[in-house]
Amino acid sequence: MGQERIRVQVEGIVQGVGFRPFVYRLARRHQLTGWVRNTSRGVLLEAEGSNQQLDLFYSALNDDAPPLAAITSIIRSIIATEDSRDFSILPSSSGGGELQISPDCDVCPDCLAELFDPGDRRYQYPFINCTNCGPRYSIITGVPYDRQATTMADFPMCDDCRAEYENPADRRFHAQPNACPVCGPRLYLITATGEKVAGDPVAEAIRLLKSGKIVAVKGTGGYHLAVDPFNGPAVAELRHRKKRNEKPFALMVRDLTQAGVLARLDPIEERLLAGPEKPIVLLCKREGNGIAPQVAPANDYLGLMLASTPLHHLLLRDFIALVMTSGNVSDEPVAYRDREAVESLAGIADYFLGHDRRVHCRNDDSVIRVFQGKPIFLRRSRGYVPRSIRLHEAQKQVLAVGAELKGAICLTRGDHAFMSQHLGDLKNEPNLQFLDQTVSHLRQVLSVNPKVVAHDLHPDYQSTAYAQASSQLLVPVQHHHAHMAACMAENGLEGVVLGVVFDGTGYGPDGTIWGGEFLLGDYRNFRRVGHFSQVPLPGGDAAVREPWRMALSHCHAVFGSDAFSLKLPVFSVLADGDKRLLQRMLEQGLNSPLTSSCGRLFDGAAALIGLRSNVSYEGQAAIELEALAEKGSTEWHYPYAIVATDEKFTLDCRYIIDGLVNDLLAGEAGANMALRFHKAVAAATADICVKAGKAHGVNRVVLSGGVFQNKLLSGEVHDRLVAKGFLVFSHRLVPPNDGGLALGQAVIAGRSDACV
Repeated sequence: MGQERIRVQVEGIVQGVGFRPFVYRLARRHQLTGWVRNTSRGVLLEAEGSNQQLDLFYSALNDDAPPLAAITSIIRSIIATEDSRDFSILPSSSGGGELQISPDCDVCPDCLAELFDPGDRRYQYPFINCTNCGPRYSIITGVPYDRQATTMADFPMCDDCRAEYENPADRRFHAQPNACPVCGPRLYLITATGEKVAGDPVAEAIRLLKSGKIVAVKGTGGYHLAVDPFNGPAVAELRHRKKRNEKPFALMVRDLTQAGVLARLDPIEERLLAGPEKPIVLLCKREGNGIAPQVAPANDYLGLMLASTPLHHLLLRDFIALVMTSGNVSDEPVAYRDREAVESLAGIADYFLGHDRRVHCRNDDSVIRVFQGKPIFLRRSRGYVPRSIRLHEAQKQVLAVGAELKGAICLTRGDHAFMSQHLGDLKNEPNLQFLDQTVSHLRQVLSVNPKVVAHDLHPDYQSTAYAQASSQLLVPVQHHHAHMAACMAENGLEGVVLGVVFDGTGYGPDGTIWGGEFLLGDYRNFRRVGHFSQVPLPGGDAAVREPWRMALSHCHAVFGSDAFSLKLPVFSVLADGDKRLLQRMLEQGLNSPLTSSCGRLFDGAAALIGLRSNVSYEGQAAIELEALAEKGSTEWHYPYAIVATDEKFTLDCRYIIDGLVNDLLAGEAGANMALRFHKAVAAATADICVKAGKAHGVNRVVLSGGVFQNKLLSGEVHDRLVAKGFLVFSHRLVPPNDGGLALGQAVIAGRSDACV
């Protein structure tokens, strides 16, 4: 057999994840000589041996890589042999940064076994980790990624930990968060007034939780608020203190067995729950699971996640589940600095289970639901950030600052796009500060210095103001074009597509509020080829909080002034004076901008059926309408009409509302009405796509916007389009809601004249 030497450049998330010791052990197993080192681009290695052994080695590099590694590129070349005698790990080479940073990950099976082994020196140590698990993104303070550039710099390693850290054969070789009870971080338990609680912090926290207390627990990316979910009064008290009336709380369970006690799981959902990212997954409740109804009121789903840190595993030994909701006052970012956490959460939490390892970059939990056997992100954050999204082609560096709600930024470098963690509602000043901190942090750790900033077209968004305060070249991007481009980018699409973009609010170039849109275009250009019929938004933003306003607006579009005399429960609470005022608003356009919003149409339908006249969180009415529709049965859907004008198609929603009102007056079951409404919107959507596709010669459709978080509608639209011969693309890597918008902004700006 011939002797050969190869050089291999590996890029992606390959530093800080045990890749070099993996290469070292793999080379020795195959009796190869050479070396491996970290570089500014990833990992570079040279290996020498027989052709057969080199082929086996090269195949295993990708197939058997460490669990936290994410290889984006692996290039092999043949070089001259050197007749080297061994295989070694060389010091890292210097140079400009092109690194990718690993997300935070849960505790691996090996560490978990040690955690509960009485004979192990890390028995019940809540910060156990190795190169295959543990905190990464949340503790990184700079680059290159080594211990001194993390918050673990506060903890010099003891001799035993140092020996593991320096041994290439050990799974803790260069594990930057490596620690033990002798040299590492320590827990503490204090009261809301800062007084230390005597005894073992974990044992005492368990006792307090069992007694109905609310405990703030410091996790990887910040604090959670924990309470016993089987204790109804305790959950109700948490709702009261947190000022969170009805939005569901997330639950944390120890393992899949416990998850299966509370909810129904399919194999895909099990795989998502058990993966190293440990997201919250929305799952159908099991009847009689014993969970207090206050955990997820008026909701058929539970948001479940598995324990993601050693501390969580220790807490859950004595519980089937714990409420683990974000440690914040509603609408503010998650608390992550210890002193600030006590100050901001003292009116909510009775006790604080904290520790002295600093969180440098806060990171809330990711939220996912499964659609057609694949995940859809509702919130992309811990466990996935800052993992990159591969772009179809390289572009200049761009910063995109997203929208106003569900804030997230995006930075591009070459053919990679890096989305930030969830930032929250940027109307809130603390979240706007969080945006600025995140931009600075990601620019530093990714070595990105963009000269172009992309922002939403809306002039009053805080993200727009943030962009305009910079000295960079600005590229404004229309909201729904950005949604369409985000779905195109993550699916690697080029050329012209038909974008179906349904959401609640987006600033249109014509000065109206868009939200039920059919766009034709690519990354550089788009035009509106269809939309939902426009109706007034009475009271502006008030109509978002009070869906009865949209019910009245849509009924007025159908019945005119007779809408105010309809014998419908949703309008029965309106006084005659209020009716006259609202009629004037609708007919004269007073504080009632026009909107084509699909989200507001769903709100109006939910209010008419009697589900929700007021909402306490975004999307509540539509979520409850979908849940009701899933219980319905029908052989038909409400009628609709499509009006064509100059190759632009308008869905006249009046026929759908008329059918719904007739059913209401006839006493039809709410579930059947909700299902007929969903099917009507889906059928109309498919018909407009057929007409627009034929008119413009396009057979590729992308589905984006927050309304496509609706599993029932998404499925109906997808199936109808596929049946009509379309190629249909949905979101899988970023949320369809505004949390994914920055990706589209970044790619549109990258293809604009500003970057050419």
